[in-house]
Amino acid sequence: MPRRRRDDADVHGLLNVCKARGFTSHDVVAVVRRTLGTRRVGHAGTLDPLAEGVLPVCVGRYTRLVDLIADAEKGYYAEVELGARTTTDDAEGEVVERRAVPELTREMLEPVLARFRGPIEQVPPTFSAIKVAGRRAYDLARRGDAPELVARPVTIHRLDVLRLDPPRLTLLVACSKGTYVRSLARDLGEALGCGAHLTRLIRLWVGSFRLEEAVSLDEIDAAARSGRLDAVLRPADDALAGLPAIVVAKDRLVDIGHGRPWPSGVRDAPAGPTRVYDTGGRLLGLAEHDRRRGVWQPRLALASPPGGNDDDG
Repeated sequence: MPRRRRDDADVHGLLNVCKARGFTSHDVVAVVRRTLGTRRVGHAGTLDPLAEGVLPVCVGRYTRLVDLIADAEKGYYAEVELGARTTTDDAEGEVVERRAVPELTREMLEPVLARFRGPIEQVPPTFSAIKVAGRRAYDLARRGDAPELVARPVTIHRLDVLRLDPPRLTLLVACSKGTYVRSLARDLGEALGCGAHLTRLIRLWVGSFRLEEAVSLDEIDAAARSGRLDAVLRPADDALAGLPAIVVAKDRLVDIGHGRPWPSGVRDAPAGPTRVYDTGGRLLGLAEHDRRRGVWQPRLALASPPGGNDDDG
């Protein structure tokens, strides 16, 4: 029986999807759109087809949170093969060079790993979605061109050895937005003088989205068919729990919806994005305190406007 299409305003929330290997992030979004019957779906942080694990997906009005969630720290389980470089820096590419793997111990590996911890400059993989002169790098690479990619600043918060069994190396990586673990594997191989590529990648977390709580596309489909979407849809509070919060009168919903500032009445308000709740406990959106003007400036509206209409994408 064909699934009844819901109105786009009917479904709002966050999904902690466990992406399977072989799917692109856009594949996941397409499946969620069909399953929930809504066009307003977006993912927060691309995963390569080779990768598995946490892919936050925003639905309905919560697509406004995509960028904020994507900015959060990410954690990965990464398996690396030493001694071979590939065209894509992972197991999906062709091997272009093999070298002998030096004798390694954890103690010998530690000073090399230390060079990659903290703020670093990283060149993205040649086969990546980075744009060069308006074209995707992977499109240029597939045509046989060699796109020149500029190094970008990223931060590796944690880089630990989970297992060393040459030529296999397993790592735990915690990093900032924009980090390519494929590039990290490639550069680590170069630092060791033997080359390397990524063979498996599992994203363990994105901010508060954790792998142990992630659900499969089949589970989301089952929840939709049984009318139990609340079992898999998460509220915005889950993604924003680390932000400070204030409580305001219910009529501030109109101000937030129109981007109108309102007097703060305080000097020592929290800095940066702040959750705004009404007196009934409903999350209205995000605002930032402007100390110079003494006002709260709305940044993001998350509650439905008066009357229940919510057709703003």
